[in-house]
Amino acid sequence: MIESDFGLETSRMVARKLVLYQRRGGGQSQFSALLEMGARSDRVQMALTYASENLASDLSVERLAEAARLSPRQFSRVFREETGQSPAKAVERLRVEAARLMMETTRHPIEVVARETGFGDRERMRQAFLRAFGQPPQTIQRASGVTPLAV
Repeated sequence: MIESDFGLETSRMVARKLVLYQRRGGGQSQFSALLEMGARSDRVQMALTYASENLASDLSVERLAEAARLSPRQFSRVFREETGQSPAKAVERLRVEAARLMMETTRHPIEVVARETGFGDRERMRQAFLRAFGQPPQTIQRASGVTPLAV
């Protein structure tokens, strides 16, 4: 409603003010990656929602395009225009955010977090965390104060 009355920028500003997150260290974003991607069309938003609800699944361009009801080529073009990034980069960002949240709020070992968020293995998740936060998952997990269960 706010977007239709006052525009996209105002609706984002209001959304950011209404969403309260626990203060995070390590230079991590205080806002949702999904919100920050700024999809303008329903189709791209549908693909992002599908991705965030199915992180452990195969989230190839073909699958996301199917969720958006577009051809893979058209989907990739529209997605990049609207979000400023590739679908693969956006999926990684959603997975990193979900993994970080899971590590901060549960006692799951890193291997379980990696599997549940679609990274598949610990090393792929580690590389994604280094790209996103400049720190490995273990550092972020220790900073959260949550002690993981032994595997």
